[in-house]
Amino acid sequence: MDPVIALGIVLTAAAAGLLGSLLGLGGGIIIVPALTLLFGYSMQEAIGASLVAVIATSTGSASYYVEEGVSNVRLGLILGIATSLGGLIGAMVAVYTDQYILALLFGFMLIYTAYYMIRNSDSTGICPSGPCGAFDLSCSYKEENTKVEYGVRNLGKGMAGSAVGGVTSGMLGVGGGVVNVPVMRLWMGVPMRAACATSNYMIGITALAGAIVYFQFGMILAGLAAVVAIGVFCGSLLGSRLSKRLQGKALKTVFSIVLISVSILMFLKAAGVMP
Repeated sequence: MDPVIALGIVLTAAAAGLLGSLLGLGGGIIIVPALTLLFGYSMQEAIGASLVAVIATSTGSASYYVEEGVSNVRLGLILGIATSLGGLIGAMVAVYTDQYILALLFGFMLIYTAYYMIRNSDSTGICPSGPCGAFDLSCSYKEENTKVEYGVRNLGKGMAGSAVGGVTSGMLGVGGGVVNVPVMRLWMGVPMRAACATSNYMIGITALAGAIVYFQFGMILAGLAAVVAIGVFCGSLLGSRLSKRLQGKALKTVFSIVLISVSILMFLKAAGVMP
């Protein structure tokens, strides 16, 4: 790989890792479009490298969020079962799917998620602390000088949504966070910052399930994956530490803007407008 190109990929991956760590996305929403639109890799090759990057993001930021008590570990373990199974299914579908169809699906998935996040207010729907159903998945964390306490509702619905997030991860290399974060925030009543942190905890397991399939089909380029992983890991370490300074409303706004911007680029890719 040319050193200049490698440096460009590392810097792009670092930005993706920072944003992915802040928003619980894994960085795939930037890695995949960047590798296909800027650096000329196929969708499958970009997705394979992105899944490796998602694992790096999770490794770099999840431990920090767990130590700070923001991640809901019990919730993440339960949802992780569904999302990992979905990741295997999504990866198997993606290896046989045309890259322009994948780009189109990528765009639709992002624009819908952005709309769903904008339409719902962040000030409503947080589940009160305490048991909800058969499981008590209540959790708390400190945000500035305030202790935030919440419960978790709609566990079955959340697991179904996480399975869809896993399929999305395997097919599009985005780690599943673009589905898991809205599912936890809007369906399960988890505050935005806790949803992002818990998603970071889950996405490494999800991405690993999909990456195994891509590796078996020879769609993970070792050199590309290594360069991307280095940049993403560094960015994710910084992003996890910046998260304390951003409120849930700010995170949601950034999340939505990024999704809409990237979806437009992927629609252009699917239409053949961008090479």
